[in-house]
Amino acid sequence: MPPPARYVAFEGGEGSGKSTQARLLADRIDALVTREPGATRLGAELRRLVLNPDEAPVGARAETLMMAADRAQHLEEVVLPSLTDGRHVVSDRSAYSSLAYQGGGRELGVEQVRKLNDWAVAGRWPDAVVFLDLSPTAAQTRLDRTLDRLEREAESFHQRVQDTFRRLAASEPAIWHVIPGDGSIEEVAAAVWSALAPLFDATGFEAEAG
Repeated sequence: MPPPARYVAFEGGEGSGKSTQARLLADRIDALVTREPGATRLGAELRRLVLNPDEAPVGARAETLMMAADRAQHLEEVVLPSLTDGRHVVSDRSAYSSLAYQGGGRELGVEQVRKLNDWAVAGRWPDAVVFLDLSPTAAQTRLDRTLDRLEREAESFHQRVQDTFRRLAASEPAIWHVIPGDGSIEEVAAAVWSALAPLFDATGFEAEAG
């Protein structure tokens, strides 16, 4: 009997390499790769409204509610159907990002934001979280494109986000895997696989991975 489908999320600050590593892991285990916010039609519109600096300003509480709406739709439309079909899901961000960005960064309170998001995702949080730990200063040097609204926030905001991620990881060590984000793409990918292999039937994937 094959192992159950798993839901893995990559978390970290801007420029930490989440998107790249999520794709690499998904390719390795033949998983559905997705992202929050923006993987659904509703999510794409919410992403535009929240992140586009050319849109009207969004208040911190409204931002939190909009992100929770994206996560609820993403779970219902993308994550759960894939898991039900027996396919692993690898997501670039999850509801944990709201705890860090809105709970910590916006200083709305992690537990308040957790309660909202727990309701939004009906209690279905990722089975495993990979936190790519890279300082905001180092990450900033990797952002060589036009920055979105959150990326343009002050360094103090990004430091609060980073500190919150670290506290979340320390509070749930059985679920969170902290990987230094300052290595090469190959080094980070190897560390990610070393941390996550026990979650899967690794034997089935070694041949594909080479």
